[in-house]
Order: sequence, then C-alpha cells, then structure tokens
Amino acid sequence: MKEIVAVDIGGTHARFAIAQVDQGRVVTLGEATTLKCADHASLQLAWEAFARVVDRPLPRAAGIAVACPIKGDILKLTNNPWVIQPAWLPVKLGVDELILVNDFGAVAHAVAQVGEDSLQHICGPDQPLPEQGVITVVGPGTGLGSAYIVRRKNGYFVCETEGGHIDFSPLDPLEDRILTVLRRRYRRVSVERVVSGPGLLNLYEAIAEMGELSVKARDDKALWTMALEGSDPVAAAALERFCLSLGTVAGDLALAQGGSAVVIAGGLGLRLAQHLPSSGFAERFVAKGRFEGMMAEMPVKLITYPQPGLLGAAAAFAEAYR
Repeated sequence: MKEIVAVDIGGTHARFAIAQVDQGRVVTLGEATTLKCADHASLQLAWEAFARVVDRPLPRAAGIAVACPIKGDILKLTNNPWVIQPAWLPVKLGVDELILVNDFGAVAHAVAQVGEDSLQHICGPDQPLPEQGVITVVGPGTGLGSAYIVRRKNGYFVCETEGGHIDFSPLDPLEDRILTVLRRRYRRVSVERVVSGPGLLNLYEAIAEMGELSVKARDDKALWTMALEGSDPVAAAALERFCLSLGTVAGDLALAQGGSAVVIAGGLGLRLAQHLPSSGFAERFVAKGRFEGMMAEMPVKLITYPQPGLLGAAAAFAEAYR
C-alpha cells in the first residue's frame, strides 16, 4: 500500500487529496481540498498551502492531472497563470515518484476504476461496461474532452485524444443553418464550438438570429440555468440541439475508436444527468446508417463520481507504478 498526493489542476481551481493505491488500483481517496488558482502564484505554493491544510508531511509521490496537453518542457494552462516545468517538479514538490496526466485522460482513468454504482445508464443495453475492449469517454465542459480506454485481461491503458476538435457535422436543415451562422464567426467550426459550455451560447445566439428574435447577451452560467429549467424557449431549444449534437459526436467517436461502450463525463455531465435520457441524444447516437444495429447494442453511461479528476490522477499513478 502506498500513500500519494492526488492533484487535479483546472483553469480556476486546483484540487488536492491524499490517496492510497495498491497493485494498480486506488484503495482510498481522502477528502478533497479545493484551492483557487488565482490565490496562489504557482503549483508549488498551492502544494504547500495544501500541506498546511492537512497539517502533516505530504507523501513523496504524486499523480497530477493538468488541463492541457502533457507535452514539452513547459506546460501552459488555459485560463490559469501557472507555468509548470515537469522536470523541476520532483525538487519543488519534494516527491520521488510522479506522473502527469491530461485532465480528461485522468477522467478516463477514473472511468476504468469506478464501480457500476458510479455509472448512470443513459441509453442502449442496461448492462455493465465490457471487461475487455474499447470504451469511449467524451464530455463537455469548458471544451469537449475525449479519450478512450482499452481494457484487457491483465489491466487497461488510456489513450488521450483531441476528438473534441473534429468538424461539427450537421444532420438536418436546421443544423445546416446553424453551421452557416457559426462560419461567419469562426474560420473553422469544430464540434467543440457547439458541444461545450460556451457552445450552448453559440447555439442560443444562432437560433435567435435565424428566427430574428431579440435576445440579451447572457453569460454561460445564467444561460445553462435557464436552459435546464426550461424558463426560456430559445435556451431550451439550444439545449435540445446541444444534446442532439452530443449524441452525434459520441457515436462518431465510438465508431472511429472501435468502441463497444461509451461513458459521458466532463464538467457538464452531471448537470445533464436528468436531461439526456429524455432528449434526442439516444436517437442521434445510433443514427449511423448501416451501423445503426451495432450502435444500438452499445451501453451508454454517465459517470456520477463526484471528483473524477482526483480519482483519475491517483488511478494514473497506480497504473504507472503497479
């Protein structure tokens, strides 16, 4: 049994917890401490602040999830002033063993290790995730994250991808018109421009423009609240289009990756938990022409674990140092 520090670093918050790992699995994950990144000038200072919170020497091992690609000598996070130099982390944090993983790669590690009690059925057969094969993981948040898990008899591995940046693919005349509107704003319209937190605002404004409706500029948070409550008809229409497009891209990624199951995650996943099953998500997920029968046989679930990034950071360490 080994004790480690699990860390999940996003654009706004950094979350820390003490975890215990053994033989490639996370045994326990302690209570999370959430710190605002803006209140600390660096990861090292936030690490030291966490040590003061728990009031004990920190373990000399860490699994750290970071909201950016893990490439190069310097990691620069979006919407976060921290600059992380991986080569210097062992010295600055006082650790002997360390793994860095992309934030959505960490979510995929969490999916690989949670039990069925942390997975809500969305559509397809109501059965457990397959013990062997490919599981596609996709989720909207600030952007659209994508990864996949390859499960084998002797374990699993996670592949991080940039699947959220594939092209937005309209499937009906209304979406053709939405694409036309968005092309005036963006040189290239990726699916992330539609299926993400800010994507709902793009849909909202595009639908309003097509109907020549007057709407006030709104921030993402207020718009999501209105859409989920159904208190604004344009916002509700935008949310339905959002769910349709999420179904389309989830199915596309599963086809491209050879998936046999799909898990929806991301910062907005839990907010959609009650809405997705009654939306057009399932219809779009299986709408793959000659492969509709195969798509209908795939279980689609949503991860409900409250801190998947932290769990995944610990799981990535456990898998790497099994």
